[in-house]
Amino acid sequence: MGRDLLNAPVLGRFLRWRHARTVLQATCLGLAVLIILDGLFGPQLAPRNLAGTLPWVHWRGFVVLALLVVGNLFCMACPFMLPRRLAKRFGPARLPWPAPLRSKWLAVAILLLFFWAYEAFGLWASPWLTAWVAVTYFVLAFVIDGFFKGASFCKHVCAIGQFHFVNAMVSPTEVAVRDPEVCQRCETLDCIRGRYEASGAADPGRGPRPLELDADSGVVRLATADAASGRALGGKGLVQSGCELALFQPQKTGNGDCTFCMECIHACPHDNVGILVRSPLDELTRDPVRSGVGRLSRKPDWAALALLLTFGAFLNAFGMVEPVFRLQEWMAAALGLTSPLLLLALFFGLGLVVLPGLLTGAAAWASRALSRGSDTLVERASTYAWGLVPLGFGMWLAHYLYHLLIGGLTIVPVVQQYLRDLGVPAGGDPRWGAGALVPESWLLPIELVFLQGGLVVSLVASFRIARREEGGKTSALRAFLPWAVLATILSLMGIWLLMQPMEMRGTFQAI
Repeated sequence: MGRDLLNAPVLGRFLRWRHARTVLQATCLGLAVLIILDGLFGPQLAPRNLAGTLPWVHWRGFVVLALLVVGNLFCMACPFMLPRRLAKRFGPARLPWPAPLRSKWLAVAILLLFFWAYEAFGLWASPWLTAWVAVTYFVLAFVIDGFFKGASFCKHVCAIGQFHFVNAMVSPTEVAVRDPEVCQRCETLDCIRGRYEASGAADPGRGPRPLELDADSGVVRLATADAASGRALGGKGLVQSGCELALFQPQKTGNGDCTFCMECIHACPHDNVGILVRSPLDELTRDPVRSGVGRLSRKPDWAALALLLTFGAFLNAFGMVEPVFRLQEWMAAALGLTSPLLLLALFFGLGLVVLPGLLTGAAAWASRALSRGSDTLVERASTYAWGLVPLGFGMWLAHYLYHLLIGGLTIVPVVQQYLRDLGVPAGGDPRWGAGALVPESWLLPIELVFLQGGLVVSLVASFRIARREEGGKTSALRAFLPWAVLATILSLMGIWLLMQPMEMRGTFQAI
């Protein structure tokens, strides 16, 4: 068992507090309300508006740092969950999520739509549109989880959550059991059922409960599961909810679909669930049946999500450098396109679907041919896609930290102006020249450290996957080489991107 954050002197005591998450969510909800109000009614010049700076400059930089240093803190403090609680309390919340949508394909489609809309409508430059994106999120979370069981919005719809689920696989912590033997002796399974009042009428079905774990879906089925899941959604006598994402702790592996809600921590009657420090390589390179997920090597929808976020890291940065405009002009002229929206749809379709499909397909074919494997190309890609996740995360880190480091202080004059508009003293005139947190000469070295660090971890993870699949070193090396080539090509592309002058967003400065 690794170090447990719940045992840390101050942090651990706060996290163990039952209302810790509510405090974090309420804080973020307050910020979200300010962002929405300023976005709708404040100045529409992005660098002078909370909605033009906090989401696109500060929040993105802080969340990738949190993923790197701690874990999925955004989902833990998600502001959309407080209204969702009201929906669970007053809505029916009894419908099962539609069977055809019980995968990550819907989330993949939503992410593709978001990447396109971000550029097509210039969300970073429109506080008004940014505010409406936030409002839409609140409405969707409220409506979906007001009608459907569990945490359907988080698991199947939320694009932000999918970003965190995948990239949290590189995080140094996970919510996990401390001692598996304690779980084997547990008769109540409160971590997934929830804890109820000690009344026979309010808490039927206590006692030993047989388990069945579906090897493909990772779904845990308990005896009288329908009754248990109904009570877990707010039935009479509920004292503490269990995991609404159906992640059964004794058979949970890693951070996939885990929102760090800590419900299982509070529900466990044996105090056997903690936030444990671990090696991210273990999650990326092992392939057990994961509760609520299944085996990642058999999940093309999960692999597609991982590849979309990996290639999306590079395309998102490419959209902010000067060569992208020349490329789009050439595409428009060559194809005779006059609609900017259609042009961007084609651009993102090529960059996030066609090109990733061709490159990963080629790597999968070469890997299978060199190792003389008999699996399909989809199976090979689903198995090795996870080795690319650290590289993609390294690019997200480099890109988002660039904006945070060069524009982090822009929040000072924005807040000053916001307070002045409310008639509150704000310490003089807004200092609109404030911006960089570090000298400009530091930026490229910092970015390259994160990008190349991601490459190193990806190469190690990919080789470990090859050893797991192939056994022998020689065969593993053959299977690994095409993926190493692909990762290196992406890394070189990232270096080139980071060395280009980048369009500044959310700040008056230009670099």
